[in-house]
Amino acid sequence: MERRAFRAKEMREKILNGPIERTLLALAGPLIVNNLVQVVYNITDTFWLGKLGRQALSAPGVTWPIIGTLMALGMGFAMAGFSLVGQYVGAGRYERAERAAGALYSMMIFFSTVSMAIGLLLLPSALRFMKVSPGVYPYALTYATIVFAGVPFSFLAMTFGALMRAVGDTKTPVKINVLTVFVNIVLDPVLIFGLVGFPRMGVEGAAIATLISSVIGASVGAYLLFTGRVSLRLRLADLKPDWEFYGRIFRVGLPSSVGQSANSFGFILLTRIIFGFGDVTYAAYIITTRLVNFITSISRGISMAMGTMIAQNIGAENYERAKRIAERTMLINLAIASFAVLIIGIFRVPIFKVFLDDPKVIKESAIVMKYFLISVPAFNGIMMVVNRTFSSAGHTKKSMIISMFRLWGLRLPLSYIFGYVSGVTIAGITIPLASLFGMSSKGVFFGMGLSNFIAAAVALAWFMRGTWMRRIIEE
Repeated sequence: MERRAFRAKEMREKILNGPIERTLLALAGPLIVNNLVQVVYNITDTFWLGKLGRQALSAPGVTWPIIGTLMALGMGFAMAGFSLVGQYVGAGRYERAERAAGALYSMMIFFSTVSMAIGLLLLPSALRFMKVSPGVYPYALTYATIVFAGVPFSFLAMTFGALMRAVGDTKTPVKINVLTVFVNIVLDPVLIFGLVGFPRMGVEGAAIATLISSVIGASVGAYLLFTGRVSLRLRLADLKPDWEFYGRIFRVGLPSSVGQSANSFGFILLTRIIFGFGDVTYAAYIITTRLVNFITSISRGISMAMGTMIAQNIGAENYERAKRIAERTMLINLAIASFAVLIIGIFRVPIFKVFLDDPKVIKESAIVMKYFLISVPAFNGIMMVVNRTFSSAGHTKKSMIISMFRLWGLRLPLSYIFGYVSGVTIAGITIPLASLFGMSSKGVFFGMGLSNFIAAAVALAWFMRGTWMRRIIEE
């Protein structure tokens, strides 16, 4: 316990009193690598499945909103555990931090198993609801069925990462993720195309590679936690029901879980809206989002590192320092995301040809870039940082409201109205929307981009009020 506590105390001192930018980047470095590695995995999937055609390529993109809807419930509770453990460490109460960690881990074992069962039951209906085209449907069903079998392992790996970030250890989860992504990258072409004696499995092979990687990641994380080789140690006794902490995790995590699940379900509806213009439009959207994720992995890693610093400073009641940390993170992320958009815009055509040399998809990508991509800095630089600040401080209702407002209040209605509605009458004046975008995918992506700009402005105004600067742990 002493050695583990020493490691946590050493990092805590830097987080509470060290230079903000240097500490932020030190924590962010491994997380940036982690995000880049994860996006490399996503791009690898996209690259190899693209060799099978745009219908196979679309399968993971179609199914992940469904998987994400249930995974988001677990992510909300993991975020609650992260906030509690981080604030206990910030307050110097390490015994309570380990109790909260044990309660979270045992809770997630049960919750993930239930989520897997529900997901498998709802999967066919969800795909039909999304109006997935007949050509994509069998690929999506196969992929999602296999990946759902690994949901419990994905939950536990996610929980391990959250606990490590809470105590300031951002390196260990990255090492595990690099291992699992390496396994996935190696297995993808082998199982998809039937190399070195394996049968050719296509989309099914990509899903099996993902499942195997999830099992490895969860197993390594559990081994490290239960052998005390990281800053937190769990014992089998810690997995016994702890109703006090279950209740606290549930109260703090429920808003975040509901918000994230509602948002994931919202992306199912968004998929339905985009698919209304066909496979070509959806393929262009999927490749664009993969590229955006790759370039902006740095800003996402910095936001996650900021979350660790916010949680511990709120726990130590260093509220003004927490606010400065968030503000500086916004400036850094705005610069990074703006540079990312510029790079993607310049090299769009050759990059798209690497994934799918389809003239129709490449032509459609210009629309996605023009009407949607320009809003990415507003989302990554402001909206994402504010959301992470609220949730890391334990004020998950605020993060739930702002996230749902962006998607349900803005993105879904705006993308549908500008894409599908011919005209809107306001105060007796008819606005001919069809003349703006011609009832095409341009309107959908314009609505998506507009939602990011409006949501960022609202999020910034709420952040500046400072109502999030209050800790959630008991006195």
